[in-house]
Amino acid sequence: MITRYTVDMLNESGVSVKTQKVIEVDGVEHLLGEPHRKAYLNSVAGRAEVQAELPIAQQNAIFAVWGDSPTITEQSPEQNTEDDETATE
Repeated sequence: MITRYTVDMLNESGVSVKTQKVIEVDGVEHLLGEPHRKAYLNSVAGRAEVQAELPIAQQNAIFAVWGDSPTITEQSPEQNTEDDETATE
């Protein structure tokens, strides 16, 4: 069984990666189950997920576009709650 990765919608802010499991029987490829898609943001956490979850070839392609530093700043859950409260006042 092999896993096929498709890098899609890659830009400076994020990427979507489609993963498919494939087997080959008598020279014919067969998909196993449904494809899975995951989005990664160009943030500190998103970059760590890319490194932990994707093969080096896909990492290299993504980081070639993203560069050396994140473009998305993450907010802590406390900051999100404060923003929500401010918006309702």
